[in-house]
Amino acid sequence: MANQDAPFGFKAVGGMGSSYETQGTSKFQIADNSTSAIYQGDLCMMGNHNSSATDANSVAVAVGYISVSPPAEDTLNFGVFNGCYYIDPTTAKPTWKAYYPGAVNITTGTIDAFMFDNPQQLYEVQTAGTLTQAAAGCLIDTHTYAAGSTLSGQSNEEISTAVTGSGATGQWRIIRLSEDPDNSDTGSANSNWIVRLNESIFYNGAVLT
Repeated sequence: MANQDAPFGFKAVGGMGSSYETQGTSKFQIADNSTSAIYQGDLCMMGNHNSSATDANSVAVAVGYISVSPPAEDTLNFGVFNGCYYIDPTTAKPTWKAYYPGAVNITTGTIDAFMFDNPQQLYEVQTAGTLTQAAAGCLIDTHTYAAGSTLSGQSNEEISTAVTGSGATGQWRIIRLSEDPDNSDTGSANSNWIVRLNESIFYNGAVLT
């Protein structure tokens, strides 16, 4: 049976092994008036003082702030976006949103982003192509970036159509096929997989400091 083609970004589903899992988030900041939207389930990166980093929309990322990671970004990834909070500059009301709409020019406080940043966190994600059981254990990158939904705030990210080659790097480690009965057909496109972040600021040796 064909899988459902309905990407949803990276959805936190548990941790490695049998360790206690809270699926808690940590608070980071989005730069004031940053023009790049970030959707719930998007992989994010952080601006770094040794890097002229640009995000998935080719916008420069301010040092110490977050934005959405471009595909194949290998040094500054650190977690998955799960919503934001700020004082709306137009209404002056506290505002929680599942996604950051971009170009929010605050006049009070900060734009707080809540992130799944545990390096042992597992995520469920859809592939843009066809992956077989032989993909388990391999490395893979995020697929070409596409903006999410401004109605639900949900990400539209997927993993790539093929694993990376021998000796290559990859943003994600494929752990196993998801048990979603509607998206577990490895003979057709858009199956769902469980992955863990491989290229992370927390443990990757190539990370800038």
